[in-house]
Amino acid sequence: MNYQAAVRYLLSLGRELAAPTQAAAAKFDLENITILAERLGRPDRAYPSVHIAGTNGKGSTAAFLESILRRAGFRTGLYTSPHLEVINERIRVNGDEISDDAFAETFTRIQALNEELLAAGKLRAHPTYFECVTAMGFEYFARARVDFGVFEVGLGGRLDATNILTPVVSVITRVDFDHENFLGHSLAEIAAEKAGILKPGVPVVVAEQRPEALEVIRARARELGCAVLETAAVFRVEKEWMENGCSRARVAEAETGWSIDLAPRLPGKFQIQNSLNAVAAARYLQKRRYRISDDAIGQGIAEAVWPGRLERVQTGPDVYLDGAHNPSAARELAAFLEQNLSGRKIWLVFGALRDKAVDEIAGVLFPHAAEVIFTEPRTTRAISVAQLREIASHHAAHLTIVPDAEAALEYALDRAGPEDALLVAGSLYLVGQLRHYWKNRAQVAAR
Repeated sequence: MNYQAAVRYLLSLGRELAAPTQAAAAKFDLENITILAERLGRPDRAYPSVHIAGTNGKGSTAAFLESILRRAGFRTGLYTSPHLEVINERIRVNGDEISDDAFAETFTRIQALNEELLAAGKLRAHPTYFECVTAMGFEYFARARVDFGVFEVGLGGRLDATNILTPVVSVITRVDFDHENFLGHSLAEIAAEKAGILKPGVPVVVAEQRPEALEVIRARARELGCAVLETAAVFRVEKEWMENGCSRARVAEAETGWSIDLAPRLPGKFQIQNSLNAVAAARYLQKRRYRISDDAIGQGIAEAVWPGRLERVQTGPDVYLDGAHNPSAARELAAFLEQNLSGRKIWLVFGALRDKAVDEIAGVLFPHAAEVIFTEPRTTRAISVAQLREIASHHAAHLTIVPDAEAALEYALDRAGPEDALLVAGSLYLVGQLRHYWKNRAQVAAR
């Protein structure tokens, strides 16, 4: 099977959050991925790993930690989701995306085993899109002989396909409301799903949390005998400042006095918390005698890249791409706008998915924009501009509707002055689509 055929086959299995059916619901457990991993020889056990769950910040935390490990000289595997432009982004070795040929070869091998297991009656149903890609990540990292794997949970934690891992350390980033139809309608229920990644005796790094979420995580950790490393208790921020939209901080361990300067290149004050999650995990690994120097920690934080999250792709006017696909992420983005773009005219190109808290996100973001351009990301899950106008137009001071996302971006660019700022937000699907368009646009302009 070639690359295009492999991707088509995966897409035929449905996306991670496709509308649930009775058949899909029946498969929403760890049985398929466990059986497939066993048939592969448990590639997930071929290397030590870190497992990261949370509502917001888990991707950035994963990027920070992988960068630290790579800087320390480890051959790294990084597994994340969703992707922005191409599915290859989800599986990286030493920072490089899996190649098209390796992707096709790995999927072909996985699919042959799927068919074998189905024919033998060992699988009740074909593994899902996410289960297949997760198995591919496990297998590709094992064959690439990585020294360390960093895995981001796809959705929730307890029933996520990545949860067959037994990591060296787990991480739970900030827990907030998102995917309530899948994870529960209270913060305690959502936190319980995230805490589902905890394994007996495996320490867990826990970001600063709301009390009701923290209580659930602590209780689960006690049940399993997991040491809890709460970043708010482990570290104190001695000094914090901003440079060009990026947060800087000097932090120290409260108990030992060990300290480090953090200078992430990722914009936003919230990235200090995400970097602290990675630092706490790295410090634990140091104490377990993994060869990670203090310099590798600092440089790893400074060198980490995570596209599509407050990513500035142009100046004069400034153009930012940021998913901001749930209320918590929208609040972080709003704080960035207040801290760094106050007084400037902001144009907001906004599109969202039907299963998101659109009215709440709009209420947080739209008051910061001089004009909001409603559009639609290219996915069947997108909310239509007509529905968007019905739900959220009352939050916008000025509103324009341009259904085609690329045309919406061009509309805003044509009207924005050099001192203005243009923001694309509301959905990672929209960000990925327009990021791809932006790169091709720049290439065409350069000819």
